[in-house]
Amino acid sequence: MHLSATRGLAALYGANESGSAPYVRAKTFLESVAKGEVLICSTTTERGTDNLHPLCEACWSEEGWRLSGTKHFVTMSPLATHVATNVRMRDVDGDHIANVLLPMNTEGVRPQGDWDALGMRASGSQSVQFDDCLVPHDGLCKIGPWGRWSTPVLVNRTLANVPLVGAFLGIAETAFQYALDAQSTAQSAKPRPGVHHALADMEISLAKAQSILARLGTRLDDFMAATTRGATAIWVVNRHAIDITSQAMDLCGGGGYLARNPLSRLYRDVRAGPFMQPYSPIDAREYTGKVLLRAYPEE
Repeated sequence: MHLSATRGLAALYGANESGSAPYVRAKTFLESVAKGEVLICSTTTERGTDNLHPLCEACWSEEGWRLSGTKHFVTMSPLATHVATNVRMRDVDGDHIANVLLPMNTEGVRPQGDWDALGMRASGSQSVQFDDCLVPHDGLCKIGPWGRWSTPVLVNRTLANVPLVGAFLGIAETAFQYALDAQSTAQSAKPRPGVHHALADMEISLAKAQSILARLGTRLDDFMAATTRGATAIWVVNRHAIDITSQAMDLCGGGGYLARNPLSRLYRDVRAGPFMQPYSPIDAREYTGKVLLRAYPEE
């Protein structure tokens, strides 16, 4: 979350002329990040909509933009000094998706303290309400048309989500190693029937997930435009990570279901992977097909 926001600031810093107001602001802010004075949480999630149709809206006023709405899954927000989020913004030029970066102590920013999930309990992903928050007139950055994919939105979401998928792959790797160690140290000298096949299936699935994510990482490093590949890789890795962790539970038996067993936490946490937008299982195939037919991005 923090690094995806600072990447955008670094791009802004590099795109502006030295000494200009945007350059100076970005430089000063990045220096504060480097000193450990700033920690940024980031969110796009809202109830009942998707990334392309944010309902949180910034409305123009004489004093600045007035931001209202609620964001969910604001990971790391209990510790963050700033929050970055996408909002709806309408002006004489049209209807836009805009990005805003606000200090968490801005008047009207209200953390809800409601994070109580099945898994990922340490992530602090509470909801945050924005109640008529004042944003300076130059505090919004347009990144695309509201309701449509654009290159900046695609790049931002892909680069932000690939590290998240890596975390879920790590859960699967840990679950696999736990299951392997449990079988290797079992008191029985002869494994139960089917154990060898189950371990082999897990190893194959893990190899596929690792390979596709590694390939995507290379393509992103080289080109930063692998949006279709990104949707495919995210879908494959999340599916295999869930399957591998579930198989680890099967191999370890009822002991893996106990709260004190590490597998029980891994099993809960890995299930959150497909919820990370964009490219959830519900829309990944439709999105990929439209990219292949050149329907996305529209500009």
